[in-house]
Amino acid sequence: MALNKVEICGVETSTLPTLSHDEMQDLMRRAHGGDEEARRELIQANLRLVLSVIQRFHNRGENMDDLFQVGCIGLMKGLDNFDMSLNVRLSTYCVPMIIGEIRRYLRDNNAVRVSRSMRDTAYRALKTRDTLSTGDGKEPTIAEIAKTMELPEEDVVLAMEAIQDPVSLFDPVYQNDGDAIYLMDQIQDDRVSEDDWVRDLSINRALDKLQDRERNIIRQRYFQGRTQMEVADEIGISQAQVSRLEKAALQQMRKYI
Repeated sequence: MALNKVEICGVETSTLPTLSHDEMQDLMRRAHGGDEEARRELIQANLRLVLSVIQRFHNRGENMDDLFQVGCIGLMKGLDNFDMSLNVRLSTYCVPMIIGEIRRYLRDNNAVRVSRSMRDTAYRALKTRDTLSTGDGKEPTIAEIAKTMELPEEDVVLAMEAIQDPVSLFDPVYQNDGDAIYLMDQIQDDRVSEDDWVRDLSINRALDKLQDRERNIIRQRYFQGRTQMEVADEIGISQAQVSRLEKAALQQMRKYI
């Protein structure tokens, strides 16, 4: 197997062409002028962009071939609507188009079904938000969107929340050298108390076996319910280092529990 070779939907990515900036610009001009062969070459040359985007959705349990095909639709929309007069990279413009197409597909095929009327309300709200957004990037409030749509604020909020993709607590938010930090590591849990841990796990002796810094991290994370980012800020190291020290400390404590 060739290095970095990926085969998806019958496409072997190692055989895809790599074009220079000038070649890409020439194909874009010809494609926008109605040259179907140039458009086909342009799509082929940017399929790796689709492949890179769908990696973000690999943990959704969806068929990757299906996501690749949906992403290609987003790519084609991006290529057809790209404005060459703007000082914007093609990938910068096309990636949000690909992501948007995939998210629409996931919403419409979600096991948690959302009614058509609620989806329509949500999409209208999104369009209204874009229309009301100012040139400096300031987004309108829900109240402003609801007033423009002549709907109760509660209906707008409910509709927009209904089309949001579900998020797993085990979704990685950062990864370095294979040591992932998950969403659950970012969430504070105020229900955790030291008394519960001492009573249920009897870990005082295990804590005594740790170095001061590791003991401090464990107490803050599991007794005080603080996030890894908060602990990192307080003791002056990176969040990735906190994650590594925490995992190592827990492994050591298991020997004494």
